[in-house]
Amino acid sequence: KTAVKSMAKELIALYAERMRRPGFAFSPDDEMQREFESTFDYEETDGQLLAVKDIKDDMEKTVPMDRLLCGDVGFGKTEVAIRAAFKAATDGKQVAVLVPTTVLAYQHYLTFKERLKDFPCNVQYLSRARSTATTKKVLEEIKEGKVDIVIGTHKLTSKEVKFKDLGLLIIDEEQKFGVAVKEKLRQFKVNVDTLTMTAT
Repeated sequence: KTAVKSMAKELIALYAERMRRPGFAFSPDDEMQREFESTFDYEETDGQLLAVKDIKDDMEKTVPMDRLLCGDVGFGKTEVAIRAAFKAATDGKQVAVLVPTTVLAYQHYLTFKERLKDFPCNVQYLSRARSTATTKKVLEEIKEGKVDIVIGTHKLTSKEVKFKDLGLLIIDEEQKFGVAVKEKLRQFKVNVDTLTMTAT
């Protein structure tokens, strides 16, 4: 009971702070966003189209977005997230995509990279599977703002990761992260737009 009360107080404080501190209002869709979305190989479902619209509407407001995207595996949550990430990146903001496992980080990296290959968007990933030299280089590029979208495990919440201008945080399956990671996420989320995805 004590732990639940404490967490509830923290959440109330976080949301009060988010309402008090204005976020970044992203620009309305431009021609490049429309062109990018037209390259999707499949026909969007009604659910996807509605989710994309709602997320973009939230991103264009000054109040920081805090949206939950729920759908079973195979229902196209990743494409919705990629569209939000592209919108943020083309408006000059960095995007962090936080995932619970190294395998999922790499899968998302390949998906994002493939979808964005014809557009000016630098996608990277961080996980223990990468060499020390590569990790050091990616960290430097994140700090300098050369990386638009970075996908990673809890390593993304470590002190060595310093964003130049983080605008959107995408969290995949947040319930699979431990308490320590969630505490760091709360610090991230004060005035950054947040999209949480789950299949459960």
